[in-house]
Amino acid sequence: MKNTFIKSTFILLIGGFITKILGMVIKIVMSRMIGTEGLGLYMMILPTFSLFISLSQFGLPTALIKIISSNKSNNKRLFSSVLIISFFVNILLIISLLCCSKYLSNNLLHNSNTYLGILAISVVIPFIAISSLCRSYFFGKGRMMPHVISNIVEDIVRLVTMIIGIPFFLDKGVKYVVCFLVLSNVISESVSVIVLLLFLPKNLSFSKSDFKIDKNYIKESLSIGIPNTCGRFIGSIGYFLEPIILTNVLLYTGYSSTYITYEYGVLSGYVMPLLLLPSFFTSAISQALFPIISNDYSNGRISAVKRKLFLAISICLMIGIPVSICLFLFPETFLKLLYHTIEGTSYIKFLVLICLLHYVQAPLNVCLDAINKSKDGLIASIIGVVLRIGCLILFSFFRIGIWSLIFAISLNVIGTTIFLLYRVYSSLNK
Repeated sequence: MKNTFIKSTFILLIGGFITKILGMVIKIVMSRMIGTEGLGLYMMILPTFSLFISLSQFGLPTALIKIISSNKSNNKRLFSSVLIISFFVNILLIISLLCCSKYLSNNLLHNSNTYLGILAISVVIPFIAISSLCRSYFFGKGRMMPHVISNIVEDIVRLVTMIIGIPFFLDKGVKYVVCFLVLSNVISESVSVIVLLLFLPKNLSFSKSDFKIDKNYIKESLSIGIPNTCGRFIGSIGYFLEPIILTNVLLYTGYSSTYITYEYGVLSGYVMPLLLLPSFFTSAISQALFPIISNDYSNGRISAVKRKLFLAISICLMIGIPVSICLFLFPETFLKLLYHTIEGTSYIKFLVLICLLHYVQAPLNVCLDAINKSKDGLIASIIGVVLRIGCLILFSFFRIGIWSLIFAISLNVIGTTIFLLYRVYSSLNK
């Protein structure tokens, strides 16, 4: 099992490295082609996008991995049962978005240019939900290569689509460019699903019973998915409310809308992606960890769970510490190299050490999910959101501009990490 973890981690690390490079290229190309104004507008929409992605998945990918990795399920019937839940959830979300898009853009974000982008989210979320379920099927089976290849192809398709489409829509206005950027996910996610389907066994056969909905699978999936969804939902709600609260409070305290959009674009579009650069490693390690820890825990191998978790956290820090030191010493170099700007240098120097704690959150969260403690992950999300939103409101009245958000992010990361460490330690040492 240890060899399986190392092999899976290695595959995901290589794939994650390639997709991270592609992701950085995508962000660089996008930021240079649409400018700071367009990037700021896209970043204002992104929290809403992330919120609806979390809701559309409904925690079902996590449930699928966990149930399949237990080797006690009819995977075809399980997938059919999960798919029907996803279908109804996405129908409700699409209707909700169609009804509230204009209100979100005009009354909450106070920027009518975000309307088309928010409306476009309703078209994209079903494709992302299906793609996530297909990836989770292969994860549960312990097959990491389909996920890696589909991700690489998806990013290449997204990059090509952007290079072709952005110049065309740029002449029509920045709001159309942002709408296009959201809709481009339809093409990339569709291609990703096609690639995943190619990895299914050629002799795979189906019968009518495979498409029969199983109530037990639905019940089990929801018992895992609902707490997971609630945690993600609360986290996404915080992220969703962030630009809304920031905009309203800073406007109230005398800052201009132009300042808010520009500085939020710098922080969210330049600084945070750079600081979270090692996250593809932590994500890869955590993804490989999930099915293995789930299997070990269900068979009572607690010492094995502890060893693998310690190994995962150690690897995350071994990668994160050198990157953090480089970013702290040479922030201008990285910003200039990647984005042709030095905006956000002071933000990076302040946040870089805080983000070291962020790198270990992924394996801790995955461990809680794998040992049936998803409710603790939900509590961690609540703590993080309360800290982030509460501190954001409080610090915004101190008239320190975007620094109110930076301090709020810092306290969120520290508080959440401490709680996760405590709950994992308590759960594994009963």
